Amino acid sequence: MLRFLTAGESHGKGLVVVVEGVPAGLRFTAEDLQGELARRRLGYGRGPRMRFEKDSVTLLAGIRHGRTLGSPVAIEILNTEWPKWEEEMSPAPGAPAKPLTAPRPGHADLVGMLKYGFADARDVLERASARETAARVAAGSVAKALLAELGTSVISHVVALGGVTAPAGVRPLPSEVDRVDDSAVRCADPASEAAMVAEIKAAAKVGDSLGGMAEVLAYGVPVGLGSYVHWDRKLDGLLAQAVMSIQAVKGVEIGEGFSGSRVRGSEAHDAIYWDGEAGEYVRETSRAGGIEGGMSTGSLLWLRAAMKPLATLNRPVLATVDVATKEATVSFKERTDVTAVPAMGVVAESMVALVLAGEATRKFGGDSVGELVRNAEAYLKTIHETPSAASAGPRGQAGMPV
Repeated sequence: MLRFLTAGESHGKGLVVVVEGVPAGLRFTAEDLQGELARRRLGYGRGPRMRFEKDSVTLLAGIRHGRTLGSPVAIEILNTEWPKWEEEMSPAPGAPAKPLTAPRPGHADLVGMLKYGFADARDVLERASARETAARVAAGSVAKALLAELGTSVISHVVALGGVTAPAGVRPLPSEVDRVDDSAVRCADPASEAAMVAEIKAAAKVGDSLGGMAEVLAYGVPVGLGSYVHWDRKLDGLLAQAVMSIQAVKGVEIGEGFSGSRVRGSEAHDAIYWDGEAGEYVRETSRAGGIEGGMSTGSLLWLRAAMKPLATLNRPVLATVDVATKEATVSFKERTDVTAVPAMGVVAESMVALVLAGEATRKFGGDSVGELVRNAEAYLKTIHETPSAASAGPRGQAGMPV
């Protein structure tokens, strides 16, 4: 079973991620990782930090000569700005030069300070920062490489930003990921892209921020990932939790989750057909987002993540209270973006990939990539066969004990 753990603070020396459960023999290089991290920095409306805060990556463990060893994979992402923050973020005993005592509404600052007994908001914001998602993208790049061995691809695109919504049903293919990334806002629709850029410029002019939605698409997902048996094994539940855990994401919709609740049942579901030539069951639609009963159907798996406007504004106007004096004030300003929705889509890709890769390793098993792929191929070769009387139990009665 694939799992990962991240460590590190936004302005600390670096981030570390450990990915456990990666089968041996998976081809993976630092160049693969750098490419994914670069995608996370994309998007019009990002702050200047994205231009000079590059990701210095080291593959610390679990990989030899470009292939995984089956042991935990450890990756370090150094903070190139560390010299500027070494004194303020030093792990050695000491005190901050200027504690931050005016927590920002909409951020983790105040609740984190109350929960952990901190007097300085920096003790909270450094870990709560979305900089942590660089480590998630690193882990997700390993998961994507593993999924590629099974013929599965995960991509994303921005479908709404501020007050602009792209036309429904415009979905890029895996072969079009470069075209999407070349968009200033990672939107597949050129007309919507232009309107989104205009929206960002208008918000930037008054020092405000924008939210939006990204759609994640998973092509070639094997049928049967997840389970209907236990509540905590349902694939849609795992995906919703994973994507909702991304900083500033406040909503997750799987398939036509919200719009589908407003139509009649005759229009809400994906009809099933038998393709005799291919020898498999098919669906012409994917209204359920490729998931039924907590399991992948083999259809296009898709979901949408809604991100709120960023809580840190370039024009600090949000009312708050100084926790030291209890006097009314406005929230402090850290360097910030006008919007990070395009980057959030890349992070959401990573979280979806990690869930799918985890469920694939759970379903198919195998200590090496070759064994995992053989197991998956054997399973997929037999699932569309008509169940035999033997599999139904004695006398053809399903579940009848001997």
